[in-house]
Amino acid sequence: MTVDSSMSSGYCSLDEELEDCFFTAKTTFFRNVQSKQPSKSVCKAVEETQHPPTLQEIRQKIDSYNSREKHCLGMKLSEDGTYTGFIKVHLKLRRPVTVPAGIRPQSIYDAIKEVNPAATTDKRTSFYLPLDAIKQLHISSTTTVSEVIQGLLKKFMVVDNPQKFALFKRIHQDGQVLFQKLSIADCPLYLRLLAGPDTDILSFVLKENETGEVEWDAFSIPELQNFLTILEKEEQDKIHQVQKKYTTFRQKLEAALRESQGKPG
Repeated sequence: MTVDSSMSSGYCSLDEELEDCFFTAKTTFFRNVQSKQPSKSVCKAVEETQHPPTLQEIRQKIDSYNSREKHCLGMKLSEDGTYTGFIKVHLKLRRPVTVPAGIRPQSIYDAIKEVNPAATTDKRTSFYLPLDAIKQLHISSTTTVSEVIQGLLKKFMVVDNPQKFALFKRIHQDGQVLFQKLSIADCPLYLRLLAGPDTDILSFVLKENETGEVEWDAFSIPELQNFLTILEKEEQDKIHQVQKKYTTFRQKLEAALRESQGKPG
């Protein structure tokens, strides 16, 4: 699915459920990359206001949100003004992802001890993630888009560069479904709070980070080789489909000719 980056509004038109809470707001999940990520103070929403909401305003918004949430997935406000809650991310990846080959899935022990099974082998393989799968995440109001993307990749043991992916918000406007790419410093839970719990109004989608030209230098040699193998298979499948289509068409034409020749003139 390609995003038209030339649109000045930042939106593009649109061309159940697997729930999994994989980290909480209190975790040290991103401890080892904290220095490389934007400061929590730079979190911003797309719908920025001139003045940050007060604690009382946040409390009112959370109370309103929880009164409309029907699946016991409300938000909880802390004394310091931060809050935690849930978001759902739809996976719409059109390209294969790279994962370690021949290792077991991550266990609860690995998650608690912060053991990364992907680090136990250098072997890699590629496969397609299920299209439009949904992951439910428990995050904090200070969790950034960058951290959400990294968390999703770690959950699936994807070893691709996180910069190859982007988080989009999907909204309905004037009868159309529109996508807008979020900044890595945006805070998805704040957007969820503003929009309310209805996912028909706002939802989040993980897609490839379309930046125009493909940056082939960002891929490893095994990744490129896997892409070639997949493209060759898709090419052969397409050739067979076209051949089958025209073979059937030719047979129908020949049958029609025979039938017409057999009729008296």
